[in-house]
Amino acid sequence: MAARTARPEPLPADVRLTNAVADAIFALVALVLLAAAFAWVARQPAFALRELAVDGGIVRAAEPALRAAAAPYLGTGFFALDLAAMRAAFEAVPWVRQAVVRRVWPDRVRVTLVEHEAVALWAGDDGNERLVNTHGEVFEANVGDVEDEHLPRFEGPEGSAARVLAMYRVLVPVLAPMGARIETLRVSARGSWRVALDSGATIELGRGQWPDEAAEVRARAERFVRTVDQVARHYQRRLLHADLRHADGYAVRFEGITTTTTPPTPR
Repeated sequence: MAARTARPEPLPADVRLTNAVADAIFALVALVLLAAAFAWVARQPAFALRELAVDGGIVRAAEPALRAAAAPYLGTGFFALDLAAMRAAFEAVPWVRQAVVRRVWPDRVRVTLVEHEAVALWAGDDGNERLVNTHGEVFEANVGDVEDEHLPRFEGPEGSAARVLAMYRVLVPVLAPMGARIETLRVSARGSWRVALDSGATIELGRGQWPDEAAEVRARAERFVRTVDQVARHYQRRLLHADLRHADGYAVRFEGITTTTTPPTPR
């Protein structure tokens, strides 16, 4: 007869619980010791940050401001460096739109900066003049640093800068045949558009319905541009104001003359 193998008796529940608690304590102690060892190593001079390289084709961001942003982090442990805080410090420097920060083993950090590119002035409700970048973002910087003396001026409710920039890009080629440059583009709280040209003329463009706002305003402006030249030649006067908010035409005011005209139907 074959011998039977005796099975070990299962441990009592309280013993199993005691062993599990002991294992958990040992694991926790090991993690604490490991973290302490890592922290000690990170603080050693051999792992201190010794070099910080900044690149990205910086033009307007002032070098002293960049140095001031980097100063608190020089000498910090390579592993202990707070990359998020460092990125925020650089992005707080005027003209810096974005900062990408990465460690380079064993003791360097490379920071790549992207600057704002100003395309317009922004007239805020608080009376402060700021700038608009190519992404339609409003940012704070010294307006005097802008080399372009002919930046257009955008006006509108808070948070509408991107919308105004999009409309500006639509209207520039439409109004170009008039030989005038957009000086100011404004959208009211109710969504009505108004353009002021460097010729001194203002144009009330009216509103468009979402989501085809730009298409409606563009069509209205294109119809005006196609026909206003013949009206101007007839009166031989400088255009002062045009109101395109009429259903079947537009009203214009020339120097010394006010008239209303219905443009011919395009062929």
